[in-house]
Amino acid sequence: MKLLTTAMLALFVLAGAVQADVFVSVDANGNYVLSNVHRPGRHYERVIREPAEAVVSLDDQPQMIAAQPYAELVAAAATANEIPAALLHAVIKAESAYNPRAVSPKGAGGLMQLMPDTAREMGVSDVYDPKANIQGGARYLKRLMTMFDNDIRLAVAAYNAGPQAVLSRGNVVPPFAETQRYVPSVLKQYRRLQGLAADAPL
Repeated sequence: MKLLTTAMLALFVLAGAVQADVFVSVDANGNYVLSNVHRPGRHYERVIREPAEAVVSLDDQPQMIAAQPYAELVAAAATANEIPAALLHAVIKAESAYNPRAVSPKGAGGLMQLMPDTAREMGVSDVYDPKANIQGGARYLKRLMTMFDNDIRLAVAAYNAGPQAVLSRGNVVPPFAETQRYVPSVLKQYRRLQGLAADAPL
């Protein structure tokens, strides 16, 4: 079987068809079966492994964060609130794409898209002032991190959907379509800026 799988590997590589993991198994009739799905109850041998997504090296990670817009304001807010700068950047990118004048249909404004009530609670009088908005958003995100025992995934979900939406469902990401898109997007950017693999534990 080793010879066969080696030959198959060579064939796939030459054909330029390697887009995912490929497994080979033997069915009930003794035929070899190739699949990119590992089905329970069968013995498989992986013959091709999907290449891991490129990650930022730890040497490059600080420079990458420093190159983001509003890097100094984000760094100051992250330090003051003891949360990762990469997380703040990831939220800002998802919320406003770094547009300080952004306004949502629901009335959230600024870089971190603070709702009026949240802005007042966080001491932000002008949501369109980048420094005040980032500081207020960081304070709110820190509150959510504390509320959800430093579970970044739940804190990010609560930032989007509101903490009650997470709490009322027993601390799971709410099933709202927007939140289901938002959370993976933020976490992907957070991992990238942290120099972590796409599937690295948080």
